Amino acid sequence: MRYRLAIFDFDGTLADSFPWVIGMMNDVADRFKFRRVEDHEVEDLRHCDAREIMRRLGIRRWKLPMIARYVRSRMAADVALIHLFPGTGEMLNQLKDAGVRLAVVSANGEPTIRAVLGEHASLFEAYAGGVSLFGKRSKLLRMSRVTGIPADQIIVIGDEIRDLDSTRAAKMTFGAVTWGSTRAPAMAARSPDYLFTEVPQIAAAILGER
Repeated sequence: MRYRLAIFDFDGTLADSFPWVIGMMNDVADRFKFRRVEDHEVEDLRHCDAREIMRRLGIRRWKLPMIARYVRSRMAADVALIHLFPGTGEMLNQLKDAGVRLAVVSANGEPTIRAVLGEHASLFEAYAGGVSLFGKRSKLLRMSRVTGIPADQIIVIGDEIRDLDSTRAAKMTFGAVTWGSTRAPAMAARSPDYLFTEVPQIAAAILGER
């Protein structure tokens, strides 16, 4: 077993929420007065980090907490529309059965995360929900302190460039998934420790099977 603790992002990593996000993006844009996203722009934005997306859409940083609260409330209301990626439950069970400890660090709300995880929610011993857009590093370090597991024995799994940046700042290993919001070439260009193209690869890497 290469890692004792696996910390997962939620949206785009465990849960297939990107279509929902895109579907309500322009409602958020209208409400908080930033530029709407045209259909032809979506693919290009999936190659950008969070700061570049904010710059292109004209999102002011001081609005981020309000936007985050609104999006969390909307997703909580639509939680029945969000589902785990196929094979995610089996992967989590495999890790737990092998003795890997599991945690979630996410911008989404903990009740929503637990609702989507369903029967798999009990596999996680720690949750950090409602994390700010650029606040993951501190939450990752807190997970290390809470669990007593040092950074070099922790792997973080996420789908965004900011996940990678936060993980590196926390001096932990990062595994990038290619089925979330950020496209594979953009993640690969930043040389993550692992680049996962299929869900089962996560357990294989963590358990030292590849």
